[in-house]
Amino acid sequence: MTFYPTDRLALFIDGANLYSAAKALGFDIDYRKLLDEFKKRGILIRAYYYTAIAENDDYSPIRPLVDWLDYNGFTLVTKPAREFTDSQGRKRWRGDMDIEIAVDMLQIAETADHLVLFSGDGDFRALVEAVQRKGRRVTVVSTMKSQPPMTSDDLRRQADNFVDLADLGTIIGRPQRVQPRQVSDTRTPAEREADDEY
Repeated sequence: MTFYPTDRLALFIDGANLYSAAKALGFDIDYRKLLDEFKKRGILIRAYYYTAIAENDDYSPIRPLVDWLDYNGFTLVTKPAREFTDSQGRKRWRGDMDIEIAVDMLQIAETADHLVLFSGDGDFRALVEAVQRKGRRVTVVSTMKSQPPMTSDDLRRQADNFVDLADLGTIIGRPQRVQPRQVSDTRTPAEREADDEY
C-alpha cells in the first residue's frame, strides 16, 4: 500500500461487505487492530463504519459490535434494515448504505488526502472517480482471492490502489470462531458479524 506519513486518512467501512469478504477468506476482522494499523500509516482523521440494524427486534445481535465501535474510535452510521420475504418464503433483511457512504466520502474529500474504501461494490466506481477529480487518492480494500471474487473489476481498476483483504489477514484478522449451524439464519450479514465478534 502506498501511504505517506503526512497523509490525512479517512476509512469508509461497508460493514456487511467487509464481513462477507472476510468470511469468504476464513477469518474475522479485529477492528482494534484495523484502526491501529491505519493510525500507523498516516494521520487518521475519521473511521466510518456503516451498517443497517433490524430495529423491530427486542435484541439485535449487531448491537454489541456497534456499541463497541462507537466507544472505540469509529464513527457509526446506521439506519433501520427493511424486512422482506425471499422467493423461498424466508424472512430476510435489507439495508443498503451506498448513499450514506457516497455523501460522507464526497464531504470529507475536502479535507482528507487519502480515502480508504472497504468494499468491493462496483456501484462505487463513479464515486471513486469523483473523489479522484478532487485531487484525492483512493485505496479500495476487498478481495479477488475468494470464490467468487468479492470485488468489481471496474472498481479495482478505478482505484489508485487495490489491497486484497487476504493480504491484510495476518495484520487485522483473527481466526473465525466456530459456531453451530442454524437451520434458518435470517440475520443480516452485519448481525452475523456481531454474533461472531462477541
